[in-house]
Amino acid sequence: MKHPKVVVLGAGSLFFGRQAIWQMVHSPYLNNGTLSLVETNEERLKKLVQLAEMVVKENDVKLRIEGSLQRKDVLEDADFVILSFANQTVKYRGIDCEVSEKYGIRMCSGDTIGPGGIFRAMRELPEIMACAKDIEEICPDAWVINYINPSTVHGMALNKYFPKLKSFALCDSHHMPHKKIIYAKRAGLIKNESEYTKEMDQQFDLRIAGVNHFTWLLKAEYNGKDLLPAIAQSLRQSAETETVGGDTGAKAIYNDAISYQLYEIFGYVPTCTAHTKEYVPYWQGLGKNKSVIPPLSIWETEERYQRHDEMWQEIDDFITEKTPIKNYMSTYGPDHATDVIEAMVSGSKQPFYINIPNNGAVTNMNDDAFLELLCEVSLDEVKPLHVGEMPRGIRGLQEVVLDTHELTAEAVVEKDFNKLRRAMLTDPLINSIEDADQIIKELLEKEKEAIQIIS
Repeated sequence: MKHPKVVVLGAGSLFFGRQAIWQMVHSPYLNNGTLSLVETNEERLKKLVQLAEMVVKENDVKLRIEGSLQRKDVLEDADFVILSFANQTVKYRGIDCEVSEKYGIRMCSGDTIGPGGIFRAMRELPEIMACAKDIEEICPDAWVINYINPSTVHGMALNKYFPKLKSFALCDSHHMPHKKIIYAKRAGLIKNESEYTKEMDQQFDLRIAGVNHFTWLLKAEYNGKDLLPAIAQSLRQSAETETVGGDTGAKAIYNDAISYQLYEIFGYVPTCTAHTKEYVPYWQGLGKNKSVIPPLSIWETEERYQRHDEMWQEIDDFITEKTPIKNYMSTYGPDHATDVIEAMVSGSKQPFYINIPNNGAVTNMNDDAFLELLCEVSLDEVKPLHVGEMPRGIRGLQEVVLDTHELTAEAVVEKDFNKLRRAMLTDPLINSIEDADQIIKELLEKEKEAIQIIS
């Protein structure tokens, strides 16, 4: 593939858009192709197209930049279509979390499990299905990459309702080799990233599996030595003074302490604790005895608005050259989706963690279980690598989450209220039929402008 065309639907999602520009310019396998940016907000689209063109010119590459308010105008001849849009996500996640808290459900993220995950799928999945229909008609051979939470719900829906499309779902929490380096530090193999070598990477057998945001480190061996106990002890030691990455937001606090508690219970380490802690009821504040770890903090709406404003200010500073455009490539870095695309185009055979049907990788779960697994990628296929068994206890929790996600996908696509209610009452955070019904009623009313009619 000499001139790959990558279409980004929802380019205004800056958590991804800025890095996509970086990678498409940086990669010799991609920077002679086309980057098509699709965004429904005209002002934001103009800014992103201008920014991309400035970065291309500064770095003297042949990458062609397109911008469009309508996806149908740029889908033709696409090799990859990335779904990365969101419908006023800060606003509606705030509503989801506020309403749920009234009924004793605390969500620190509110976009994958609990009422927040179900209702985010209600808002996003109909548009994902519409995109898939257009892709099937205009560029049916393109790879469709979902980058929208709840990743598993949307990946399941694409796989089930558009089986002829080549699709998978992504999340950036297991970006390699970043994840391996974190655990190499935890285990005491290295003190800093520069010490991590290619040879070390080959000798470090790391196996992670589970539903997206509910994944577990099932094996960590270096030259045959089990490193899980050392990793767990590192979590225990850092729990006393922790935050993750300097972040003190709801998703970051107490993660190491929670990770160690889960390790004590199950014998394995959760790998995405910022989300995993929301998938179980232990830190919902429901116990009669006081926990060492306080109940989960709630998604912080105003702080998120501020972060988004700051990100757009960064873009404005580059466009106005308040910040020199030459600094762009040293400000940002690679992104998971475009890293995967580069590996597929280049044939590098570098493995990546991808959300996809299990197909035997986890031997005691169904083939159609939609899991986050280490996969070999090529232009022809995405193939999960062998993991082994999912431990008892963790496996049972996984199955409940999978059922919740699958029921959610069916409820939204089929516009079936009974399945919506069943999904809510299967969800691991729900404690009361009456409360679940009231949450559904209130959220349907408060978010009626963003949700299609369901009966």
